[in-house]
Amino acid sequence: MLDFDIVEYQSRLEKTKSSMEKRGIEVLLITDPANMNYLSGYDAWSFYVHQMLIVIIDEPQPIWIGRFMDAAGAKAKTWMYDENIMSYPDYYVQSENYHPMEFIAEILEQIGHGNRAVGVEKEQYYFTAKSYEVLNEKLPNATFKDASQLVNWVRIIKSPQEIEYIRRAAKIAERSMYAGLKSIHTGARECDAAASIFFELVRGTEEYGGDYPSIVPMLPTGENTSTPHLTWSDQYFKEDNSVIVELAGCYKRYHCPLARTAHIGQAPEKLDRLAEIVAEGIDEVMSTVKPGIVLEELEEAWRRATRRYGIDKESRLGYSMGLNYPPDWGEHTASIRKGDQTVLQPNMTFHFIPGIWLDYYGLEMSESFLVTETGVEMFTDVPRELLIQSPFQLPDGSDGIIS
Repeated sequence: MLDFDIVEYQSRLEKTKSSMEKRGIEVLLITDPANMNYLSGYDAWSFYVHQMLIVIIDEPQPIWIGRFMDAAGAKAKTWMYDENIMSYPDYYVQSENYHPMEFIAEILEQIGHGNRAVGVEKEQYYFTAKSYEVLNEKLPNATFKDASQLVNWVRIIKSPQEIEYIRRAAKIAERSMYAGLKSIHTGARECDAAASIFFELVRGTEEYGGDYPSIVPMLPTGENTSTPHLTWSDQYFKEDNSVIVELAGCYKRYHCPLARTAHIGQAPEKLDRLAEIVAEGIDEVMSTVKPGIVLEELEEAWRRATRRYGIDKESRLGYSMGLNYPPDWGEHTASIRKGDQTVLQPNMTFHFIPGIWLDYYGLEMSESFLVTETGVEMFTDVPRELLIQSPFQLPDGSDGIIS
């Protein structure tokens, strides 16, 4: 069963072809699994081997090419005719003598497209340097163009069905966040908190289940809160330590990220004050969101709210998000930062994450939001404050800290 109506897939394809025409691209080779999903519906954990969706500007349907054992899945999960699903034999997989791009190049030659203007996603995790070399060698009459983010920009404005999927992901994110927070106390292990989060991410709600997120839960603890992107260990949480929880609910590959910071025991005044400043800055930014302004104006709103407190943030403040696969839930297009002139339009979705990382401690508090016709809609509803966790001791009276 398809996740969207065929009419929606066809509309996405026409928008992609319009963008191709503007760039002078006749054949688009898509290897980004999110872009492949967006245009075809294909969804499987097969992106660790080479696979491709080929969009030909004057053909009504794309062509999917992948590993032989995955072809049945492509027939089941895509809206295209079965004859548009092609596969290469397994001896092409991780071979020193054969490469799947040789097979793909041969197909393009056979169907008469080997001498056209070909767009490839150069800036993409699953398109290797070797892939580009092989395509250049095997398609000597083709003219190659960089089509990085071409489909990503088509994706930036969401359909009503996509927004509903993100709303469902938001409910999963809320449940997962509360499950993680409940597991954070002295005497509990970091890995147990991560397990509680994962359980809720997959279980979802009573009405619908969850999907695996593109990024695992982040749980930097203690002094490690001074840096982002750390996961969990098997150490025990300590009293008077902070814990950053960053996660995303996911439904049908659509994400809703959410971050909060908790402190076990009485929070130090400096951390409590930092949380208040960040929350104030978020309020200022969210009140600024409306169609017609550019993303740089959201960064300016943040600076207006925080510069009087001496807060200086080097990294970007957020990014467009939605449909994706590991290793990222961002769309790799618009960013909330100085210089980004992307104009906000209704049905754009963003993750606003003004993380503050100082020398020995840090704080994250984030919101995912939808640009509406008149302003903003928050996807989640979790208290925007430093969350205080109750201390806890093991039955033997110890604090459970591993020596």
